[in-house]
Amino acid sequence: MSSGRSRSAGSTISITANVQPYDGSVLRVLPEGLTADIVRHVWTVTELKVKPQPDTLVIDGKKEAALLRDYQMHAYRPLVLHFDFQRIDATHEIHVKVPLHFINEEVAPGVKLNGGLVNHVMTEVDVHCLAADLPGFIEVDLGALKIGDSIHLSQLQLPKGVKLVAHATDDVVVGVVGKGGSSEAAEEGEAAAE
Repeated sequence: MSSGRSRSAGSTISITANVQPYDGSVLRVLPEGLTADIVRHVWTVTELKVKPQPDTLVIDGKKEAALLRDYQMHAYRPLVLHFDFQRIDATHEIHVKVPLHFINEEVAPGVKLNGGLVNHVMTEVDVHCLAADLPGFIEVDLGALKIGDSIHLSQLQLPKGVKLVAHATDDVVVGVVGKGGSSEAAEEGEAAAE
């Protein structure tokens, strides 16, 4: 299990007009201020399911570090209504969701040899870290899982400087389950019913 950088590593995006402060550290970019760079960047992040890296926004000649947080499209027309970027500070930790990339599913003994199914309970996790340490994804290796095995949050290999947001329990991230149960289990269930 490891982590990786996204394909949309931090870039510089120029914005010349129509940027409004919104809800504290969030910058709202309206359609009149959009450039092809912003639209291309957001398409990369949303369509390719890649977590963004911090970007440098150039707003009226002033550079600011920011992270894409949200965007809104028109209900039925291919029209962008706005993008929201969150200002980030290199000295303060940020709280973000990072996607999980699962590898070696098809070669896991529980799947390949026993016909089990992989059950993805989580596809992303909440982390906090400095912007410079933000991984594009966290890799989860399923190559050794047998039927009934699972990987919990505490077993994820996180990069240096990245911490999971504390939860009360050590939740299951992914597991391998058998297909529909075995004939032995069915026989035991029938015997117990009698």
